Amino acid sequence: DVRHDYDGNPSGHTRGHNVYGMQMARATYDGVKKYAYPNRPFVITRSGYSGVQRYSSGWTGDNVATWEHLWIANMQCQRLSISGMSFVGSDIGGFIDTPNGEMFIRWLQLGVFHVFFRTHSSGDHGDQEPWSFGEPYTSLARKFIELRYTLLPYIYTTFWQHIKFGTPMLRPLSFVDQTDNETLHRMEEFMVGDNLLVSPIGQADAKGRWVYLPKGDWYYYWDDSSVESQTEVWANAPLDRIPMYVRAGAVIPKYPVMQYVGEREIEELSLNVYYIEGEKESVYYEDGGEGYAYQEGSFRLCNYTVKGEEDSLSILQYLEGEYQPAWKQAKVILHSLPFEPSQVFVDGQEVAFVKRSRTGRDLYVVKVVEDFSVIEVK
Repeated sequence: DVRHDYDGNPSGHTRGHNVYGMQMARATYDGVKKYAYPNRPFVITRSGYSGVQRYSSGWTGDNVATWEHLWIANMQCQRLSISGMSFVGSDIGGFIDTPNGEMFIRWLQLGVFHVFFRTHSSGDHGDQEPWSFGEPYTSLARKFIELRYTLLPYIYTTFWQHIKFGTPMLRPLSFVDQTDNETLHRMEEFMVGDNLLVSPIGQADAKGRWVYLPKGDWYYYWDDSSVESQTEVWANAPLDRIPMYVRAGAVIPKYPVMQYVGEREIEELSLNVYYIEGEKESVYYEDGGEGYAYQEGSFRLCNYTVKGEEDSLSILQYLEGEYQPAWKQAKVILHSLPFEPSQVFVDGQEVAFVKRSRTGRDLYVVKVVEDFSVIEVK
């Protein structure tokens, strides 16, 4: 029975309900921005309307601890993202009822790649913290929460791309390659930014799943194995893994493991470089993490070009912005090289490198200063 003027177009509350929710978020944003200054505001809403992403993050509402609702969380966050609202997530584990340990871990794995990452429950169905299910679930929860913290520089970069260019942070395969008809039939796989593809496990007792990979060259994150594209591949994924792939040629920045943001000063950044035969560009963005100095040029944008041939690899870096990060050294980790390198040059000077083994595949680690221009591996 409530009536609204609706900008001169009188209507009932059915039409105005979600607009009212957005305006609540907008008013909250304006108030928090005013009184939290010089820090940036942070608002969460469940109700909204087109445009609410300008004022608030969001979550998907009161879900239930079932495998069906885990699947729904995946669908909702993808579709919200391509509708303009990327800063979203679900109540991990379900708001109503209590999941078992397996379901909680599978939901947590999905949530790692949602921008808004939160476990949450009604509180009247038993404990639901990451340590509530005993071992091995506590250790598995720790593993994936720590994975989230190491990926924060990649996620932050993807957020900057969203703000700068309007690109969704979560991208369904149909968004990634609209010329491939097979992507129109895939729903559960999605990209996080430019270079990570994820396909969560959504049923009990699963040891893996079939995943479709769009055009390009890909590596399985957990063992660096090369996989074919434009076909279904089997992803081996016991409970300690989520199917996760990296584009060839990608540069994935990582932080060391932390228990909370700002726990300690970052002294060294890891740059994970994945071999490609050909050429691929990537970016890494950072700023102070709070405040508005980035609008005055206090940011750092690292533009990378990775070029690979049969017996060589080069990484070029071009820097923009005035921000000076705390870290002054980078650890460049070379993945899946098809050759055994004998020399590495950084800006023309030969440097030492270290060979390491990971699940039977060799990695090569090079320490460089943060403002290098070119790395050549031969």
